[in-house]
Amino acid sequence: MLRLEGYVEIQVLKRQGKSIRAISAELGVSRNTVRKYLRSKAKPRAKERPARASKLDPYRAYIQDRLRQGQPDRIPASVLFREISEQGYTGKSSIVRDYVATLRPAPPEDPVVRFETAPGEQLQVDWGEFRQGRDPLAAFVATLGFSRYAYVEFVTDKTVETLKRCHTNAFEWFEGVPRRVLYDNMKTVILSRHTYGEGLHRFQPAFLDFAHHCGFLPQVCRPYRAKTKGKVERFIGYLRYSFFVPLMARFRATGLLLDADTANGEVRKWLNQVANVRTHRTTNAVPQLRWMAERELLLPLPPPYPGRLDPAAKQRWRTVPPLQHPLSVYDELLTAEAP
Repeated sequence: MLRLEGYVEIQVLKRQGKSIRAISAELGVSRNTVRKYLRSKAKPRAKERPARASKLDPYRAYIQDRLRQGQPDRIPASVLFREISEQGYTGKSSIVRDYVATLRPAPPEDPVVRFETAPGEQLQVDWGEFRQGRDPLAAFVATLGFSRYAYVEFVTDKTVETLKRCHTNAFEWFEGVPRRVLYDNMKTVILSRHTYGEGLHRFQPAFLDFAHHCGFLPQVCRPYRAKTKGKVERFIGYLRYSFFVPLMARFRATGLLLDADTANGEVRKWLNQVANVRTHRTTNAVPQLRWMAERELLLPLPPPYPGRLDPAAKQRWRTVPPLQHPLSVYDELLTAEAP
């Protein structure tokens, strides 16, 4: 009886126009065999290969018993490997690890509940850390909850004055103020939780006064619940690998240090040409287009804040910041093709 491969060869050679005699001679089978498989419509079944013996076979029952004994706790595969090695097992630990994985139920997926907000309702804010030490570099990142329209500003410190300045610039970028702004445990925003009762927190006085002036309500997410502000968290990761790492690599190759002014000049273009005009994976919409509808529901921009602000607050975000290296150096670097 021919195997499946021989059956296919006969069919193919016949379709190529060869005679039964020619096929018989080429494959070394009788002409009657060729005729038989040309007339047959049923393909021969592929012969199943016997399962290969494994060094683990004598120990599978022991492993199953040990896992049952340990329930509801887990016995690590490394422990089971050590135990059966003492009994004579000579195989690899990876074989044990893979087998144990088939015996354990897959952990339940952590459901991510997408909490969507109405247009103009919420802004999520966080710091992205990009460089520490003598030349620190961080990014103030703000993402509108409904549209996912984003604002980024690189800074060299995270003081209250810097935080207020970044908010002022962000509201100008969004052309309005959201009703609520969500933070994590920033010390420049919140000093202590539940100070005045459940959910009644003690906010940083200078920042609270700024929020009151602008007309938004500061809110903080629960500790260790970063998913609450997942929109801005995900955007920081996107900013890091889509913008910062490629730009930093180009500067590092030339021996230059990427500073905040240059990063801000470049991130403006990235926001306008890439981040805010891409199709967002969650909303399946372009953030800029959704923002054009959302901005109509934002609160109007407040008058200039009467409190103390860093002098840099007077400089509009849309003006070109000063550069710390000669202009020709940046022109040559930023117009060159990335390696």
